[in-house]
Amino acid sequence: MKTQDYIALEEQYGAHNYHPLDVVITRGDGVWVYDVDGKKYLDCLSAYSAVNQGHVHPKILAALVEQAGKVTLTSRAFRNDQLPLLYQELSELTGYEMSLPMNSGAEAVETALKIARKWAYQVKKVPRHQAEIITCAGNFHGRTISTISFSTEPLYRDDFGPFTPGFVTVPYGDAEAIAKAITPNTAAVLLEPIQGEGGVIIPPKGYLQKVAELCKRNNVLFIADEIQTGLGRTGKLFAAQHEDVRPDVTVIGKALAGGFYPVSAVLSDKEILGLFTPGEHGSTFGGNPLAAAVARAALKVIVDENLVQRSAEMGEYFVEQLSEIPSPHVKEVRGKGLLIGVELNANAGGARRFCEALQQKGILAKETHDRVIRFAPPLVIDKDTIDWALPSIRAALNMV
Repeated sequence: MKTQDYIALEEQYGAHNYHPLDVVITRGDGVWVYDVDGKKYLDCLSAYSAVNQGHVHPKILAALVEQAGKVTLTSRAFRNDQLPLLYQELSELTGYEMSLPMNSGAEAVETALKIARKWAYQVKKVPRHQAEIITCAGNFHGRTISTISFSTEPLYRDDFGPFTPGFVTVPYGDAEAIAKAITPNTAAVLLEPIQGEGGVIIPPKGYLQKVAELCKRNNVLFIADEIQTGLGRTGKLFAAQHEDVRPDVTVIGKALAGGFYPVSAVLSDKEILGLFTPGEHGSTFGGNPLAAAVARAALKVIVDENLVQRSAEMGEYFVEQLSEIPSPHVKEVRGKGLLIGVELNANAGGARRFCEALQQKGILAKETHDRVIRFAPPLVIDKDTIDWALPSIRAALNMV
């Protein structure tokens, strides 16, 4: 079967809830992927940062295969020998005392919302069912009913109400707006240290520090959604560390399993995560032995291969080179580490056509919010590969 055959099947039998580029990938290796027609591409999306360690990393693959041959699922009705080790290694790596594993990033966000509300009632003594959580415009925290309830993207909301109450939305990057929105019923502030899906929006310097100070002063939890920005993507283990901020709760996912398996987690200390009691929250697959074994291997690769520092170095180089491309279409190049956005001018004709042009040149990137091209290759990329890609990117950004 050829590319068009697979596309035809997908269009006929699959729900049309995505608009992918018309490339059908059959194999991946490091920073490269290959389509069913044999063409090779540089992956500059990394499955939205899920494959920070590169496609089919051999050490993570080995852990997956080994554990799959032993036991894959026990449910949390029983204990397994991988989850306790994952708990310990997450704590040692991140500095948080406890973690709670789930599957998807959206599940982890929901978990953080639930524990923030319980904390508000049990610790802060907010009147029951009156807790409020402050969120930011332009956010992306998933597409569940609760998370779209505080989205500002009409496409995610228009046909899916009624919405979950208890959320207050303020402009992103405006600490004063958060200060004004805090009330005695405020349980938490939830935000992304960098808004990835929103277009690689980097807040003003000092914003995260101000938010953390506001939260501490007002007895409010600071929840950082680091599902896309965490685990090395921005040149720090967590993007909040660029401002030396330690949120009360950090949500991770995506690269936590290196692209092999859906694994996410909420990180916090005992005074917060310790509030959960048996039966209040869970998941059949959350914390299963296969997931835990894969996550352990994925974390080890990040540390052993120094991917956080590599992201910082290669990201700085990539941004520098992109910024030097003369193009009438480019408004701004911005990024931290290897999370990079190229924002186009309003009259450029939209980012999609540039991504399609890059595809033809063997580079896979994806538009976000119509006017931004996101470049986020696996953290294992090297300078020679970036240099290989730059002429094609330069040509694409200068097309008519």
